[in-house]
Amino acid sequence: MFDESYWEERYSSHEHVWSGRPNVQLVAETSELTPGTALDVGCGEGADAVWLAERGWKVTAVDYSQTALERGAVNDPTKSVQWVQGDMNTWDPGQQFDLISSQFTHPPDGPRQILFARLAGMVAPGGTLLIVAHHPSDMETGVRPLKMPELFYTAEEVADSLPKDEWEIVTAEARPRLEKHKGEGQEVTVHDTVLRARRT
Repeated sequence: MFDESYWEERYSSHEHVWSGRPNVQLVAETSELTPGTALDVGCGEGADAVWLAERGWKVTAVDYSQTALERGAVNDPTKSVQWVQGDMNTWDPGQQFDLISSQFTHPPDGPRQILFARLAGMVAPGGTLLIVAHHPSDMETGVRPLKMPELFYTAEEVADSLPKDEWEIVTAEARPRLEKHKGEGQEVTVHDTVLRARRT
């Protein structure tokens, strides 16, 4: 359901979809890393990609939506991000990266494991895989309108899918944060799935 046409329609029908600020877990998990090459998976309007580029990363940002990519390029003061329209299930970058960041990517069970295996294979030795998502417990808070449990997953599930002799798990947790409930206007505690792993 979340294919190219879905995302292009979503972005083209709104002036802005996201806040324009980098995701908090990206900032928390990568601020101390040495900049290198980075791949931003499902980059949307590019706030994460721009934040990384401003800190010296050489960033490739990939998304289904051309509209979203154009917005990212306009808001990129570094003019150094490579903006790529593509499907991460099939797109081949022809290289490995020092950092791969997937923020709130929610393919269903089955395709998800295939995608994350592809991403893991694109991480250079010594590099970092960072996967952040809505935790399954969020469905109990009412802040997630989708009642599709197959779209939600834990950090431990992702960690268990990585070959133990190739990866060091740095972070695997359900991290709490406050988020405003759109329907009721009050802040509630939600949890982000946060998986950070280093390829040995």
